[in-house]
Amino acid sequence: MRHSKQSPQVNAGSMADIAFLLLIFFLVTATISSDEGLNRQLPKDCPTGDCNAVIADRNILTLLINDNDEIMLQNDRIEIEQLKSLVVNFIDNNGDKSCLYCKGEQNPKASDNPKKAVISLQVSDLTTYDRFIEVQNELSKAYFILRSNYSRKTFNKFPEDLNKQELNAVREAYPFLLSEAETN
Repeated sequence: MRHSKQSPQVNAGSMADIAFLLLIFFLVTATISSDEGLNRQLPKDCPTGDCNAVIADRNILTLLINDNDEIMLQNDRIEIEQLKSLVVNFIDNNGDKSCLYCKGEQNPKASDNPKKAVISLQVSDLTTYDRFIEVQNELSKAYFILRSNYSRKTFNKFPEDLNKQELNAVREAYPFLLSEAETN
């Protein structure tokens, strides 16, 4: 019997090709989840001019999402479906405490002016991201309603038909003033 001093070897010449094909296969078939998030532009250091100014309690709408994902508006528990109309009523007062949904009556819970209305959103450490996004969406819808109505009344146009100058005027009439904080 004759033994060779060489040990048997596996031909690894095509291993690189197989690894490359597997890599391409997994890249093509893997699903890449898209990030959910908020399309927001961070405000300037002091968006209202005087950051030390005292804001009247009447002009602050306090919104809290607690540990159980319940929404509290001015210490009253509300459902997510109610939030949009309540925010619209708080902000839209035409300077005379009337509102869009108040049928011509004065709204004692409204802010002094849409430009002074601030929404204070507080979330707890246990608030879920989904609930936070739902609340943010309802707030965005409320402002969309207000801005749409203003653009139709003032410019007789839908928001998507406004030019840049008109769009800035609408945003100035109904600024999105949102203060976000975590609860202690």
